[in-house]
Amino acid sequence: MTEILLNVEQIARVCHDANRSYCQTIGDDSQKEWKDAEDWQRLSAIRGVEYAIANPAAPASAQHEAWREDKLKDGWKYGPVKDAAKKEHPCMVLYGLLPVEQRIKDFIFKNIVRAFTDGHLSGI
Repeated sequence: MTEILLNVEQIARVCHDANRSYCQTIGDDSQKEWKDAEDWQRLSAIRGVEYAIANPAAPASAQHEAWREDKLKDGWKYGPVKDAAKKEHPCMVLYGLLPVEQRIKDFIFKNIVRAFTDGHLSGI
């Protein structure tokens, strides 16, 4: 098993904060800070980190599909605008149908997790 430099929740927070910052660069100001985020949103980030740790060789597309499957199990569906009350999200599509700016989020997420796991720090 890979040694984790931080606990899963700490890594999830870094991933969430990076995602929030990235979203702001593409004009999406809907992401709340970790401390203000809804429980379901924090749990989603934690589950994403757990998936990335358990599947270190999986591509960013698999990270997205794991997120989407998790959301489907929780009752989420596609909607043109993210609406937590309706459990609708515009990214509830297959990875190949995502715009590039949305695919980048999975790449960033996966690589942040890699940066915090032993065995990926040889260049530091």
